[in-house]
Order: sequence, then structure tokens, then C-alpha cells
Amino acid sequence: MSLDTAATPIDEPAIWQALETPVPPDSVQVRDLLAQARELHGLSPSALATLMAVEDPDLLEEIFATAREAKETIYGRRLVLFAPLYVSNMCANECLYCAFRASNKAVKRRALTQEEIAREVRILVEQGHKRILVVAGESYPREGFQYVLDSIETVYSVHSGPGEIRRVNVNIAPLTAEEFALLKGAKIGTYQLFQETYHRETYAKVHVRGKKTDYGWRITAPDRAMEAGISDIGIGVLFGLADWRFEILALLQHIAHLEDRYGVGPHTISVPRLEPAVGSDLASHPPHPVSDLEFRKIVALLRLAVPYTGIIMSTRETPKMRAETFALGVSQISAGSRTNPGGYAEGDVDPDGEQFSLGDHRPLDEVIRDVAEMGYIPSFCTACYRLGRVGQDFMDLAKPGEIKHHCDPNGLSTFQEYLLDYASAETRSVGERLIVSTLERMDAGARQTAEKLLVQVRAGKRDVFC
Repeated sequence: MSLDTAATPIDEPAIWQALETPVPPDSVQVRDLLAQARELHGLSPSALATLMAVEDPDLLEEIFATAREAKETIYGRRLVLFAPLYVSNMCANECLYCAFRASNKAVKRRALTQEEIAREVRILVEQGHKRILVVAGESYPREGFQYVLDSIETVYSVHSGPGEIRRVNVNIAPLTAEEFALLKGAKIGTYQLFQETYHRETYAKVHVRGKKTDYGWRITAPDRAMEAGISDIGIGVLFGLADWRFEILALLQHIAHLEDRYGVGPHTISVPRLEPAVGSDLASHPPHPVSDLEFRKIVALLRLAVPYTGIIMSTRETPKMRAETFALGVSQISAGSRTNPGGYAEGDVDPDGEQFSLGDHRPLDEVIRDVAEMGYIPSFCTACYRLGRVGQDFMDLAKPGEIKHHCDPNGLSTFQEYLLDYASAETRSVGERLIVSTLERMDAGARQTAEKLLVQVRAGKRDVFC
């Protein structure tokens, strides 16, 4: 299937037309749309544009309540955790918002050796992580793309005590079809790529040199990945570069294109906000800043628009904002993150090596304890990937609600592993109480499955799942 990188799926005039809402919607109109959203079939662009225009506090709370209901129905009380692993900050692009851009002399450049990558991974494994997101700038050492493949192999090769990384996701620059096939062969989980902004004029203004200037090559990368057999794709927007309302509707157009062409949309959507980055004035002064209230709206509206798609929240945001968005739709979070190569081994955050400023500096154990105290199950589950429940197969289980019968027991078993192998005494106490209360709320079938897995974990077995 040939791809035309000049013919992109984004129809800007249609988006602006949808956003032409002359007056704020009334309560009857909003409640009718929320009733539709509760059916969990998603929302049309026009419906979403109407809800975007809501400013009345009471109606906003109804939107948030509906998002909470959708999140709970589909994902229950689980939050999947992962850590980013920056293997290189070398980059040939000139992206005005990014500390890694080629001309920025304030950043110390570094590409980790395979030995250094193994050391970083060992530290993450010994903290309790099971999922890693490999991140690299768009310029590799002399090995070229093979460097990425070697890095993935290194990550999977590291074992320490009872721990290992069970799923490697990848966030790297767009690849050719042949390279995507090699990436699939490396047994990755999700291929993640953000368009950054779907607004063409803004895209051209902030990407001024390098391969990333090619809007069409970037937006068609998920197509090439899917055609190479990679079933799980992650997309996203860097909010703050353009009007957030435009970005959401463009994101939906992109999702609709993928669903129409391949039968399934993205596995995840990431929602980073522009944060300060060393050497970037643009990052400190976003052209279209997104307020905290607008950010909560973004998460809630995405949950209603694409109810079965995972939403990822990074450590760009503060602990308070992260906690507020858990119930609104977030299903995956990073924890204990470093955004500079070698950052885990070196300990403290290095502002001269980071891609952007972090809002949440807490270690993994503290994040897990706080999440558990809020009643959420911290999950390290990788079962769907291991059993081939990806892409359309995952959605076929998710849409009728069947996936919870797997995810809830698997989430509890991986949480129990963490509590026994890595948790502090305080976190273990909080977590054990949460496991008991969660089992009490489960239906009989899921509880029976979960209890069998928990017995195996407590007896010393690891990596058990259904």
C-alpha cells in the first residue's frame, strides 16, 4: 500500500468550521451530548467542539463526572507505570521548543554506550520497573539506526534478582518501512511518535531545520509502522504550540484516518504541555498557553471522544495535576523519570542535560504509595503484549468490557510482585490493604482469577498472568 506523504489526513478548514460556536451551549444540549458519551461509542468532532465551548462551572463538573464514569467503567482503578530511558540527546533537528535542538550549546551531548544503557536499566529494574520507553534524538552514533536496535536488545538482556524489563516501548524519529520492519523484529511493544502540532503554519514556524521540517513524513510514520506490522501506535500533541481546541479535533481526524485505513486507531495518546527547556525562550513562553482548567478539560474530553484509548501523563506535570487527571481519563503514567542520558546512574536531575523541566521529581516508591493511597492499583502488567492481545485484538476485548477480566487480576499480581520485591515498609503496608479492598470489590470470576495469581506470586513465582 503506497503512501502519499503530501496528502495528510488533516482538514484544517473543517476543523475551524467546527469550532465556530457562536454562543456557549445550553445545559440541555450539553447533557444530551454527555448522555451519548456514556454509551462509550465516542463523540463526533461537532459534539466535541460543543463541549469544548463549555465554561459554566456546573456543566464543566458534569463533563468531568462523565469522564470519571467512563474511565472507571473501562479501566477500573488501574494505573500502568513506566519509566523513560533516554539513550541519546544527539539531534540534527532545530525544534525551537526543545533543549535537544542542534544549535543549543547549553546542553551536554551524549549517546550512551551499551554498557551505560545496561547500567541505567539495572537501576530501573532494581527500583521495580517492568516497562521502559526508549527515547533518542534524531541523530545516532556511527552505528546509525542499528544503535536503536542494539539498545533494545540490551534493555531486554538485563536481569537483576527477580526483576527484568518485560516490555520496551520506543519513542524515536520517523523511520522507513524497512526500518519499521526491523523495529518490529526487535519485539517492541508500542511505537510512539508525537506530531507535536497538527497546525501546519505553526509546525513550520517551530521546526526550522532538519528532517523534522517535513510535516508529511512525520504524520505518515504511524501508517508505515502499521504496514510493517506494528499493531500498537502511540500519538500525541505538545499542547501550548497552537490552539488546544484545534489540536484535539486534528488528533481525532488522525485517529479516524488510522481506523479507516487499518481498522484500529492508536493504542495510546500522550498529552504533554510545553514546559521550560534550557536554552529555549519559546518553551518558557508558550504561544498558546494551556491553563490547568483547560488541561483538565483536554484529558476529560479525550476520554469521552476515544474512550478505549490509553491516555499517558508524564512527569512534566506536578503531583497535584497528575492526581487530578487520574480520575478524568489518564491510564498510564511515568514515574521517577530522568530526561537526560545517564540520568538514573547520576542520580540528581541535570538541568543542562534534560530535554525539558520536570514537575514531578518523586521516586517510584513514593509515587506508588501515593497512587495506592488514592485507591488506584499501580500496575506493571505486560500480559497483553506477551499474549498478542494488541491492536484490533485488544480493542475487540476492550469495547465489550472483557479486557478488565484480564487487566484487573494481572494488575494486582504485578503490584504484589512490587510490594514483595521492592517496596518500602510503608508502601507495602498501604499496598497490602489496597489489594484486600480491591479483591472485595471484584466480581466472583475476576476475584477467583486474581487470588490464584496472588497465591503464586506470594509463593515466589514471578511473571504470572492471564
